Amino acid sequence: MTPDPLIHPDSESLVSSQNLQDLFTELVQRNFQETLRLTDPELILYLADLLTQFHRSDTLFKIRDTRGHRIEDVGEMLIASNPLLDGPSFDWEREVRKHIGDFTLFFAGLFPEALNHWRLRRLRLDVLVDYIATGKESYTIVSAFNQFEYRHDARFFRKMAEEFERCVFGLNLVKQDLARMQQQSYVGARNLLM
Repeated sequence: MTPDPLIHPDSESLVSSQNLQDLFTELVQRNFQETLRLTDPELILYLADLLTQFHRSDTLFKIRDTRGHRIEDVGEMLIASNPLLDGPSFDWEREVRKHIGDFTLFFAGLFPEALNHWRLRRLRLDVLVDYIATGKESYTIVSAFNQFEYRHDARFFRKMAEEFERCVFGLNLVKQDLARMQQQSYVGARNLLM
């Protein structure tokens, strides 16, 4: 996978997190409301927050195995989440499943063309994982945690599971906007220099 300026590992961003948050909120809101007719403000803010958080590789790859090593493979994340295998608790399962939903949504929405190349190159469990099905399933599992402190979140993650494909499509529209903006910035800078 080619490096992307939004997820360059351990780099200091030239743009503040607030500027990124504002940009992503505007792009998600416009694409989801105008094209998808999806006007849920909670969903729009969640996706803008997700894009803002995942621009850093330490957040994108925050799940660790029992030895403390960073897990970059969804298949390995699934094993790490399971309380009957590597997962230490059901709360851990919920946290990792939420991350898997976010992770698969992010990659399927922003980098669909790179998924097969990236996964096949690494030859791991990820090759066997359907990102859409796994993302939907993970959000559904998170929504099953519907008691006590998770009660409010359960309804939201049920909605995320139901709208997963539309969110993937919407994030792909956001990606196209980002590419156009980058192209316009390049052309503008080139015209200034010539």
